[in-house]
Amino acid sequence: MNEEITLTGATVEDAVSEALVKLGISREQAEISVLDEGKKGFLGLGSRPAKVQVIRKKDAIEEVERYLKDIAGQMGVELATSAQREGKVVTILLESEKVALLIGKRGQTLNALQTLAQLIANRYTEQFVTIVLDAEDYRERRRATLSQLADRKAEQALRTRRPVKLEPMPSFERKIIHSALSSRRDIETHSEGREPHRYLVITAKY
Repeated sequence: MNEEITLTGATVEDAVSEALVKLGISREQAEISVLDEGKKGFLGLGSRPAKVQVIRKKDAIEEVERYLKDIAGQMGVELATSAQREGKVVTILLESEKVALLIGKRGQTLNALQTLAQLIANRYTEQFVTIVLDAEDYRERRRATLSQLADRKAEQALRTRRPVKLEPMPSFERKIIHSALSSRRDIETHSEGREPHRYLVITAKY
């Protein structure tokens, strides 16, 4: 797959149009540089063709998937990926016979890969997107686990009348617990500490 091409044409527009066709991309997918605007000349004398360079823009999600496969390969894991986009959220599903290695203990490896994937995506997109990595429905299972944990720890805070500190977790997991307990009026939650060691504290109100 060609990534760039330099062409000449009677006009800049002619040269650009031909380059887009040869690359098989739309104008929105291209970076266009006019190297020479050309010259019409007089009665055909002294004319000079226009010259342009057209470069295929890198697709953020394709770059993320390529990066993930490279990292997985270094871990000895053969990885297949598929991306699903909903608004500004892109969920990339990871499939592998060794997918447990990519998830890690309590999702720590998956979370680390997700952070790196987010950084890669931001290099190649003008509009911010949120990258979510998932494997074998881990995110949904983790959400259920955290919701149950939230209820247990809330009851502990009420029973002991002492603040209950949870283990450090990423901001999106803390939000799950915040959300799970948001409708309760007998307890309150807040975060303490600094990333990546920021944790949630549950406190009884009464």
